[in-house]
Amino acid sequence: MSTHAEDLGPRDEPEAPPPVRARRRIPRAALFAPALLAGAAAYYLRPAGSTAPLGYVTVAVDHGPIERVVNATGAVNPVTAVLVGTYVSGPIQAIDATFNSTVKKGQRIAKIDPAPFAVKVREAEANLQNAQAKVAGNRADLKLKKLLLERNRVLLRRNLIAQNDLDTAETSYEQSSAQLALDQAAVAQARATLEEAQVNLRYTDILSPVDGVVVSVNVAVGQTVAASFQTPTLFLIAGDLAKMQVDTNVSESDVGRVREGQPATFTVDAYPGQPFHGRVAQVRNAPITVQNVVTYDVVVAVDNPGLELKPGMTANVSITTAKRDHALRIPVRALRFHPDGAGPGTPNANAKEESAVYVLASDGTLRRVEVEAGIRDNQHAEVLKGDLHEGDPTVIGLRRDSTDGAPAPRPPGLGGLKRL
Repeated sequence: MSTHAEDLGPRDEPEAPPPVRARRRIPRAALFAPALLAGAAAYYLRPAGSTAPLGYVTVAVDHGPIERVVNATGAVNPVTAVLVGTYVSGPIQAIDATFNSTVKKGQRIAKIDPAPFAVKVREAEANLQNAQAKVAGNRADLKLKKLLLERNRVLLRRNLIAQNDLDTAETSYEQSSAQLALDQAAVAQARATLEEAQVNLRYTDILSPVDGVVVSVNVAVGQTVAASFQTPTLFLIAGDLAKMQVDTNVSESDVGRVREGQPATFTVDAYPGQPFHGRVAQVRNAPITVQNVVTYDVVVAVDNPGLELKPGMTANVSITTAKRDHALRIPVRALRFHPDGAGPGTPNANAKEESAVYVLASDGTLRRVEVEAGIRDNQHAEVLKGDLHEGDPTVIGLRRDSTDGAPAPRPPGLGGLKRL
């Protein structure tokens, strides 16, 4: 019983453990936020073109035409252009030709007041007549002096006069001969002065020196022109406008490939999309230097039967220096691709050697092919030598993922490069 009582008696209750604090649960997304931010920053701040390469960009070898051209700019000019001025000064009395007038060689196109020049002609004629009269008087005097000299010689042989009288007669005759020669020279001088006055009078009629068209008129009736140290320009007359030329400025790096007779094509802003055709007529040797840039004038002759081309038009010229109608072609970019550039499978922008291309094999490896390139244009180069055939896929660059991110095999490195 006592034992039962002890069992049923009050017991000391154990002390309750201290309350446990509730733990804060951190969201899992918050744990990855720094990594996500870092990844986003790396994506948006990545340099351009740093996406992973997915494969090679290839272009097939083909046959087709190639033209090597030299591009230049120039101006359309007449083949013959004459600046017409004046030799004499004076007021313009009449103008017989205006803009676009068709003129013939020797036709009067303007006239300067001839009045003062006509006066000069009359004055020169009077001076000439005066000189001629003096010559006539001297001839008569010389004839008399000659008679006296001969008479004195006869009288001296008869001892009727002294020797001194004969000497005086001879001296007088020689003086008269000299005076006659002097007066004859004055006649020639007066005649030359008259001819000069007549020439100046004729120059008051301004004549066209060539057959052509009046391009510009720089004078008006009543205007006084002065022909002093520099002849004033009154008219610009172009020759046959059905024959024109383009004076182009070809750089010194390209002029070595230009030859006479090469075909050329050019356009002008007045007729967009309409090409004009011509040929190189002359490669001039005189250099033109502007701000340390050296160019040469290459003259392109062109027919202009419809007179569409006007003097002074700006022309964009392409001169064909070489042409192949059916050449084995590769892209120019294929010559610039090199897998050893900035890492495996990347183009080398600094590669100077352009003697090989890379062909993508069926197993995804690269085959290096040595080639000898001929002429080239902006897109293609001619293959002269090399183990290339039509349809071979030449590598021109790398294909990079920029849109869907679909998995694709990366291009092999140098370990997958085959050399030929």
